[in-house]
Amino acid sequence: MSVLVDLIVTLGMLVIVPAGLRLMAGAELTAIRRLWPLFAVPGAVCLWLPRGALAATLASCYALGTVVLALHAPRRLLRTRSPAPTEIAVLTALVSPSIAALALVAERLGHRLFGFGLDILALTVPHFHFAGFAAALVAGLVCRTVDRPAARFAALSVPLGTLLVLLGYFLNDWAELAGALVLTAGMWAVALLTWRDVTPRGHERPTRALLTVSAAVLVATMLLALSWALGEATGLPHPNLTWMTATHGLGNALGFALCSVLAWRRLEETKETPA
Repeated sequence: MSVLVDLIVTLGMLVIVPAGLRLMAGAELTAIRRLWPLFAVPGAVCLWLPRGALAATLASCYALGTVVLALHAPRRLLRTRSPAPTEIAVLTALVSPSIAALALVAERLGHRLFGFGLDILALTVPHFHFAGFAAALVAGLVCRTVDRPAARFAALSVPLGTLLVLLGYFLNDWAELAGALVLTAGMWAVALLTWRDVTPRGHERPTRALLTVSAAVLVATMLLALSWALGEATGLPHPNLTWMTATHGLGNALGFALCSVLAWRRLEETKETPA
């Protein structure tokens, strides 16, 4: 499982986050977009080293970059002064990698942060790259593009669900299940809106294919997330963490996050191309 988790996190650090940053409006993000590889490469390297001082030092380099990124959230809020659902989703995306990085530094050091086991800390890293950063960003992009109540619901429920899952770590499995329910509702709304509204017939076939895959994958992967959270809370049979990593984790990384950022980048390039 650890190798697969490391591959997924590497994808998040080196591909998903920088691609996502290019989809965020705001000239103030230009510097962090350009500097991101200086932080992400050490972060990716640390995943493949034994736990210890060197791995933790490289993880701290990545954490520094995520803190710089997170500091753009209050600056953006002061600039826009907007409580709009789209902005809430983008602010969530800006902050989420720093939570992942905190867990990464502790795990690479071998420190049971807040008493959590190292396996849980290791899984927190991909969760906040993909459920935190990628899902919130895509929900915000959908909300910006589609003027429907369901789009505003998605842009609010994805950040709220992510927060509730985080709180569930500290409270109990039932709180985590509540977070999974809210997050799943938001992600399914993103999937529906992507399939129904963001994929008009005028787009190029590769873009339509990427959007279709990203929407379809969410239906299955979030059903798995619900199954796991329900099983943890009730004791009912449910997939183990290894199976969840190979299905839910890999599906969200490749089928949802990667396909989504590639598709939205193509959409942005189409808008930028003169008619």
